[in-house]
Amino acid sequence: MTSARTRTRLVARLREQGIDDERVLAVMRETPRHLFIEEALASRAYEDTALPIGLGQTISQPYIVARMTQALLAGREALPLRVLEIGTGSGYQSAVLAPLVGQVYSVERIERLSLRARARLAALGLRNVHLKHADGSIGWPGCGPYDGILVTAAAERLPPALPEQLATGGRLVAPLGPAGGVQELLIVERKAIGYETHSLGAVVFVPLLAGVQP
Repeated sequence: MTSARTRTRLVARLREQGIDDERVLAVMRETPRHLFIEEALASRAYEDTALPIGLGQTISQPYIVARMTQALLAGREALPLRVLEIGTGSGYQSAVLAPLVGQVYSVERIERLSLRARARLAALGLRNVHLKHADGSIGWPGCGPYDGILVTAAAERLPPALPEQLATGGRLVAPLGPAGGVQELLIVERKAIGYETHSLGAVVFVPLLAGVQP
């Protein structure tokens, strides 16, 4: 079921869970999550749960997508001009970001996922999303610096190349912790000198892996 009523119920749940940025809620209501999962799971598209997308990967639960997006935008009147996403996956997080920022640069290590995401995003007419099949742990240095970076997979330690690609005043949102366990969702902000970090609490993500695969 993919009706407007179903999406409205999803947004109501997100409000109850603490998502209060109206920009984020509006995009979550309008983004067709059912297009980013397998047809056999379409009836579950607007449940607040992660779902498999094949190749050992998942589409994050809507609450996590909304929470990370809200954390990226929090306290900013001007929208970020450039955002880097590490881990394109299905393309859903990119689709949520696209109406909220200037340009989205998204890196995916699994080529088949990147190609599927490219087709979905093109079908939705999202022309400000740029995709690359590459090792996400090194970011996308040629297009930075970035006002924001979202990492959609967990590493035990943050790859040093990523915060280095933040602009001064930029913000990185990433889960850190052991694979297969509970991680901590962190915000890292680049200051004029050094970085400032604080936690948003516990989360569970698939591991961030180096290298690429077909």
